[in-house]
Amino acid sequence: MKNPRFAAPGIVLGAVMLAASIWSADAQDKSEGKSEDKPQASAESIWPTKEWQTSTPEEQGMDSAALAKLVAFGTSRSLDSLLIARHGRIVLDAYYAPYAADIPHVINSATKAVIGTLTGMAVKDGLLDSPDRKMLDFFADRGVADLDDRKKAITVQNLLDMTSGIDWREPMDGPFVTFFEMERSADWVKFILDRPMSNTPGDLFNYNSGNPHLLSAILTKLTGMSTSDYAKARLFGPLGIRDWNWRRDPQGVSTGGNGLALLPRDMAKIGYLYLRHGEWEGKTLVPPAWIEKASHATINMNMKSGPDLRYSNFFWALPNKNVYMAVGYHNQVIMVFPALDIVVVTTARDFYSLGLMVNYITDAVKSGTALAPAPDGAGVLANAIRDVSTEKPSEVGATPETAAAISGKTYTFPGNGLGVKSLSLTLTGPQPRIDFEFYNRDPGAPSRRVGGPIGLDGLYRRGDATQVGIAAVKGSWLNDHTFVIQRLILGAGAAEQKYTLSFDDEKLNLRGTDWNGRDVSIDGGAWRKS
Repeated sequence: MKNPRFAAPGIVLGAVMLAASIWSADAQDKSEGKSEDKPQASAESIWPTKEWQTSTPEEQGMDSAALAKLVAFGTSRSLDSLLIARHGRIVLDAYYAPYAADIPHVINSATKAVIGTLTGMAVKDGLLDSPDRKMLDFFADRGVADLDDRKKAITVQNLLDMTSGIDWREPMDGPFVTFFEMERSADWVKFILDRPMSNTPGDLFNYNSGNPHLLSAILTKLTGMSTSDYAKARLFGPLGIRDWNWRRDPQGVSTGGNGLALLPRDMAKIGYLYLRHGEWEGKTLVPPAWIEKASHATINMNMKSGPDLRYSNFFWALPNKNVYMAVGYHNQVIMVFPALDIVVVTTARDFYSLGLMVNYITDAVKSGTALAPAPDGAGVLANAIRDVSTEKPSEVGATPETAAAISGKTYTFPGNGLGVKSLSLTLTGPQPRIDFEFYNRDPGAPSRRVGGPIGLDGLYRRGDATQVGIAAVKGSWLNDHTFVIQRLILGAGAAEQKYTLSFDDEKLNLRGTDWNGRDVSIDGGAWRKS
């Protein structure tokens, strides 16, 4: 288990940005007619604690050829992984190169669903007497600003439902103003508690990553241990989850709104726990009523692009479609289909339509019981998985004399929107390498150094582990003086970073895109040999 403390980069966002394409009415229509609560087939008692069992799709009533189309869809939507389990067995497990199955992946706001799950477990364990307890009961030792009757009325359930009424600007289409203000504050819990009220608790859904962070602090008080350690003892341990990362705030509280990283197969275990109504290996870990509240959520999310979306216990739901899910920025998703006895997990570096994903899944289901073997379809699916898991080299240009001239030099830059403080390349010899130094978002904190190999053959090379994943870098010459760097943080759920370097004697112009999508151009110079 890994559990480092680190500052939050822009790629780990607590809110979930949704455009109109995320959920469309047309996409929803195809899942009509499959909304019964009762599973199509009663599954055996299969528990993937040690490892998941696997199966062909046809053995579980699904069509391999249809799933092959879904794998291809994932390529166009920057998926890192795609997993489908039916009747307790994995029927599809695809990893899109250069991401691989052994790298924990940030789940962004799907962390909230884990916080909700742990809250339900605290109720079962007798640590929390009721979700109707007043939130401020747990912070009696703190002075709270802007204290009024509305703030006094906030309950734990209001936090779980995003109806706390706390004044908070974190709209799903951005910008995440209050979220970033919280992250820049010295004490996140104090920042949240001191916010003024904008609504009466329970009146209005308003997405707020402060709500789950308060719950993480409450869990810490109730259990006498960090939320991460409580998860290890009561959730991750029983489910056989051994590899995870979880951020902490400046006071050491496990972040509630984001910051958890899990392996995709372990994400699926959490979905499977919900699919089995909170039971695991014959023991009830989460109260079934807690699962029921999430799967049949009633809080209107008030989304024009998804008018049927509901919310509760930090889960999104479409009760009339019998689909509910944990959702994180850039579509880190754990999707549960109770009627189909299916769990779907995706990790990604960009958004896709949730409705379209539902279509692909439901269209691939042909029966509640086994189908006849389909060798042709199985071959198509195997080829599709093999194709996406194999990295394809990009074109590389000829190596100019400039490569030797700039190798070993360190170029430094003043403060800039890319956050790059210095850059050094070693492009000659048998082990090409790149070393970055990044400014810290906290001006008082030291800069961050990240380095490792760089591929010059059109393929990524894995390097050092960063705060949120593993750096993978490749580079190519466009002409005698222009070198392009492509950098991925595997497992970070973020788009590829692309830097264009233009060399002019001892000067270097660096161009790239910041986290807000704006083009940035900065000038630096060489000052020493590495």
